[in-house]
Amino acid sequence: MSPSSSRGHTFEAALARLFERGAGGRASWFTLTSGEPLFVAGAPSDTLYLLRSGRLGVYGEGVGGTPELRGVIRPGEPAGEMALVAETPHTATVVALRDSEVLALPRDAFFEAARHDPDLLVELARLMIRRARDRSEGGGHPTVFGFVSARSRPIRAFVERVASAVLELGFTVRIVDQSALSSVADWFAQLEDAHDFVLYVAEREETSWTGLCLRQVDHLFVVGDGLSAPPGDLPLAAPAAVRRPSHDLILARPRGMARPANTRVWLDALSPGRWFQVQEGEAADAARIARVLTGASIGLVLSGGGARAYAHVGAVQVLRAAGVTFDFIGGASMGAVVGAGVALGWDDAEMDLRIREAFVEGSPLSDIAFPMIAMTRGRKVQQLLQAAYGDQTVEDMLLPFYCVSSNLTRGEIEVHRRGPLKQAIRASISLPGVLPPVVSRGEVLVDGAVIDNFPTKTMRRLHAGPVIGVDLSRIRGVDAHTLERPPSWWRWLASGEWKKGTPLVAVLMRSATITTDAELKVAREETDLLIQPSPDGVDIRDWKAYEPAVESGRMAAREALRDLPAPLTHLRRRGAAARLLGQEDPADVTETEGEARGAA
Repeated sequence: MSPSSSRGHTFEAALARLFERGAGGRASWFTLTSGEPLFVAGAPSDTLYLLRSGRLGVYGEGVGGTPELRGVIRPGEPAGEMALVAETPHTATVVALRDSEVLALPRDAFFEAARHDPDLLVELARLMIRRARDRSEGGGHPTVFGFVSARSRPIRAFVERVASAVLELGFTVRIVDQSALSSVADWFAQLEDAHDFVLYVAEREETSWTGLCLRQVDHLFVVGDGLSAPPGDLPLAAPAAVRRPSHDLILARPRGMARPANTRVWLDALSPGRWFQVQEGEAADAARIARVLTGASIGLVLSGGGARAYAHVGAVQVLRAAGVTFDFIGGASMGAVVGAGVALGWDDAEMDLRIREAFVEGSPLSDIAFPMIAMTRGRKVQQLLQAAYGDQTVEDMLLPFYCVSSNLTRGEIEVHRRGPLKQAIRASISLPGVLPPVVSRGEVLVDGAVIDNFPTKTMRRLHAGPVIGVDLSRIRGVDAHTLERPPSWWRWLASGEWKKGTPLVAVLMRSATITTDAELKVAREETDLLIQPSPDGVDIRDWKAYEPAVESGRMAAREALRDLPAPLTHLRRRGAAARLLGQEDPADVTETEGEARGAA
């Protein structure tokens, strides 16, 4: 339903009446050019705005400090109302996504008008509740996307596959190409109001059309060639790119090329917020991009937990068997180890084999050392990571992946999205006192579980779709009996228990991963499906207890899926509730802009 369809009984309608009356001559009108800010985060909120034409983007700070597009304000909708009522500074930056006309009303003029028109405050409350609900359900996100080519080969066929996948998800969609270059602004606005999604496609040589796309879209995908270097005249060199920082990179590789490569040079040249790897002609990859732009992509977050985190393997097996397709992967500590396997494309058999080789058979904590820095030397872990990941980099993984470590130098979480995978994992699993810390660029990094054992907030900032979390944060991990009656040194050596590390290792591991109730509650609230395995009897350092931990993950995942109230991809999908109830018929066909213009 378009914003104007119910405007007769909304805050927007009440505001429109107010502005039409002139608000005692205190209302003003002005224009914003594409990329110009309406207000910035931290600025005082002393004005209420009403968008008359164009579009505004709401930006917050994303992963790594990059601007993140969190919402879109459309014609007839207000801006700045929450901070105005709360009398607090603005918490986000609002920027014109395209040339826009805005009406402004000072705070005191609004409240004076509200005393004479009580409907204003009633409708304001309804609007704030609706916007809060929309954010929790994935609403208010971009609907107009640009696909701009940064390679010599055409990208139109790829965009058409993405559009077809959008249709299969139950949305209406239109593709707009260069033949619309001479169309008037009203035609573009009508097209966008009439469809759930509009995809602009600009080929490499279409410079004028590319410039218009950069001014017209809510969010931009730059499509590059993974086998070549970025061109010197990237489309983002246009002035509009400086004003609109929200863009992602899609790197395509030939069908015969199993693994991505060369991503780093593209990231250095483009500095995208996110990047995606696709294979030429691969429908599954086009479907993944469709899920990303419709808010149906699925993120998987795996917590730390020592040997108990083997449960993640079982949970992943059950989710895959249920048809769940993962699009973003993140984790901390041992959750990062399992998550990396998912992001690398390991199937169940390969995941089982590699985890067994590295941890069950490898005994990662068996190289006991004199405890100058840590209880172990860390060389055994380094060898196991080299065998598992080799020279793989994080940016060249099949799926977007991150893991977290704790930066002791700066006292904050470190999110690893680039660089050698083995180094990122090594930092994420470096429990203080158990493994030596990782020193990188003069900073000391230890296990991510120290600060954030369940990094769901990072995932929520990466994508708008459902988040699945598998969490072992609260499972009891220290055997009190062992600590009360520790074994003698000779019995400890003779039994082979020394391969787990001393009982002190369990104390250090558990101490480093304690999460407060408040922190854990916040992290879990970021998930849409929470899985909590209970590997009873599995010690946090018992690397041989693989099967019982994996089975606990299977059981917990089956139980969570059984209680799911709706299909997973619908949990945050825009308009999903109405479609599930059969209130709308999304049947449509993908059309070129010429066909769409005839229908508009």
